[in-house]
This record gives sequence, structure tokens and C-alpha cells, in this order.
Amino acid sequence: MTEMLKLLEKDARYTPAELAAMLGKSEEAVRKDIAACEENNILLGYGAVIDWERTDEEMVTALIEVKIAPQRGDGYDRIAERIYQYEEVESVFLMSGAFDLTVILTERSLKEISTFVYAKLAPIEGVTGTATHFIMKKYKYNNRIFSPVIEQEERPLYI
Repeated sequence: MTEMLKLLEKDARYTPAELAAMLGKSEEAVRKDIAACEENNILLGYGAVIDWERTDEEMVTALIEVKIAPQRGDGYDRIAERIYQYEEVESVFLMSGAFDLTVILTERSLKEISTFVYAKLAPIEGVTGTATHFIMKKYKYNNRIFSPVIEQEERPLYI
């Protein structure tokens, strides 16, 4: 099942027939595996990776570091759940290191992101600090290369 999930993660457009051929299984077995993964919340959804820079839409992606005071009995979970309930929020991760959560969101402007931070995120009880970083250019995301690297003339590191 792991191989099937890896294939779907790379390209969710594979049909059960294509997956069956690649995995050496029957189409019916693949359909059952997919259904089981969906039922057990292993396979959470299907989506597209979009390079917004190639569209007419202006979009800004931010990575927000969030420091929080863990809640008795809930640790970080209650605050993380409150944050991920906001429609704007794409991702929330519990981190090790200098901050506790990473929050990722994409909006149409810097102002929309800053409004989210000061009006919704920072006032949450238990949030003790935030630091917002704007993603200036995406090179690779979810195993997708955004802008092909232009081949450069190879030159020595030291002259």
C-alpha cells in the first residue's frame, strides 16, 4: 500500500487501472486499497500544486513562526486546532527549536496576511509571539519543481 500512496502523492490523477499496472496488482485490489485508505483517513484528499507566479493572480505565501504557552492537559493541541480552523490557514506544524508552531497561508496581499496575524492569530489566548516570513520565490514544493533551473556554465569554486 505504501508504494500506491507514494504514486498518488506524486500524481493524484493516476487511475486505478494505471496504478494496478504499475504495482502489479489487479484493478479491483487497488480500488479496495484506495477505499480503505480513504476510510481510515490515511488518504486525506486529492489536490493540485499551482504555480501562482505564472498566473494573473497576485498571491503571497507566508510562513509564520508562533510561540505558545502549552495548555494544561492539551499541550499544544488546543491552540493548534484553533489556528487550523481558520479558512486562510493551509498548514500548521508542531516544531522543535526556537518556536512551537509553523503556520502557512497564502493570500492576495501582504496586508491580508498582516491582518490575519494581528487580528486573528496573535490575540489567541496562549499565543506569546509571532514572526512572519514571506516566501519570495518557490523553487520546489511537494516534490514539484516550479521554475526549471537554467543551466549555468560550470566554473571552479576557487579561482
